[in-house]
Amino acid sequence: MTAIDRIPDTTQAELDTVLQRAADAADAFGAQSPATRARQLTAVADALDAASGELVPLAIAESNLSEGRLTGELKRTTFQLRLFAEVLDEGSYLQATVDRADAGFALGAKPDLRRVLQPVGPVLVFAASNFPFAFSVAGGDTASALAAGCPVVLKAHPGHPRLSVRTGEIIVEALQAAGAPDGAFSVVLGVEVGTAALRDPRIKAASFTGSVPGGRALFDIANSRPTPIPFFGELGSLNPVFATPSAVRARGEEIAKGYVTSYSGNAGQLCTKPGLLFLPADHGLDDVLAAESKAVAGHRMLNERLHQGYSGRRSAVTEVPGVRVLAEGSAADETVPTLLTTDVETLLANREALLEEVFGPLSIVVTYGSEDEARRAAEAFEGNLTATLHAEADDTEFAGSLVSRLRDRAGRLLFNGWPTGVAVSPAMQHGGPYPATTDARFTSVGTASIDRFLRPVTYQNVPQDLLPAALRDDNPWGIPQTIHEPK
Repeated sequence: MTAIDRIPDTTQAELDTVLQRAADAADAFGAQSPATRARQLTAVADALDAASGELVPLAIAESNLSEGRLTGELKRTTFQLRLFAEVLDEGSYLQATVDRADAGFALGAKPDLRRVLQPVGPVLVFAASNFPFAFSVAGGDTASALAAGCPVVLKAHPGHPRLSVRTGEIIVEALQAAGAPDGAFSVVLGVEVGTAALRDPRIKAASFTGSVPGGRALFDIANSRPTPIPFFGELGSLNPVFATPSAVRARGEEIAKGYVTSYSGNAGQLCTKPGLLFLPADHGLDDVLAAESKAVAGHRMLNERLHQGYSGRRSAVTEVPGVRVLAEGSAADETVPTLLTTDVETLLANREALLEEVFGPLSIVVTYGSEDEARRAAEAFEGNLTATLHAEADDTEFAGSLVSRLRDRAGRLLFNGWPTGVAVSPAMQHGGPYPATTDARFTSVGTASIDRFLRPVTYQNVPQDLLPAALRDDNPWGIPQTIHEPK
């Protein structure tokens, strides 16, 4: 991008206007019926689909990703928006609960208590680089925050600024045409702008997808404010994969090929890329693993900053004593996958170098000499988004011992599959113990991600005409209510 084409950062005066508009919109936006916001989310999805011919070429130009990948990602993005519209139409996400007054309650007279979830207020979303649509301007964080009734201030990622600005314009136009209040959505640009917004008292929660250092710095800002706010960060993950001896004997070549496809796809620039594959010492798959890795074509990384970061980490890992190269790869512009191998003893002796995420097409095969050694390796991990086990039916005891360890260190456990590819569904958990995320209780993918931007309020003995619509006896929104009558 030339200096003439470069999009300037948002000024402090412009940011102040954006934040005030979001604050002014919060009450009106949050007070809309779920059905009204559902129509608005659907309108945004329709507008983005209609603009695909414009948006996909912009994304190609700024990301080095293919047309097929980006077209599919845009489809996922609009699917997410429509899925949240369905969540709003159904209404149970509000968890409306009515406990009627009970003079004969066992602990003494109980008042009328009514509990419901309400939007937290304006949300700051830090867009990701590796998904220019699905985790960026119109991605899952934006969709879930808007669905919750929270105005969104989107801090664009510097890797795709023109796409971000244009996507933001389309969202604003669609929301306003569908009746959303002015200020329900805005895009801002600039690193310092993002941190200034995070410190502003008008922002009530924030979300982030990116690196551990960047996410931790923002997390600390959010928690050091005079009034701390929730910060939902997705930071880093190794996504270990374990294969039992029985699984290797039964389908070792299949496992090897699936692993290479998973770690090398999209130039290894996925948060769920498997960083390590644990195999029994006598697995005999080195030739297959090397051949499959060498057959993968080179792929440009998203931007030069990420390319330089990958090159540095690749050098550091390959230079660890006891680490051997299976497939050399390269760190040239057209990055070719690098596959390494070592053993559990070397891994545990070099945790700082080897148990840190490499963002890019590099992965490590780690051999274990016994079940106990595999269990020791499983205990070495910090938090992860995923952990995977390839096992057979007769592996119950060994597999169970690994599952119990991996469960404590991951948000999603996979059996005989691969972690890349995250379904957008009610049961999905895309989160995990730190450093995978800053709060393992929540997910950033799937319909449960709306919970991040809601907080509970209980109304005690409040007259009907002062209750929120979700808790009134006449239930004007027609949402599910859980009602507890006196016994």
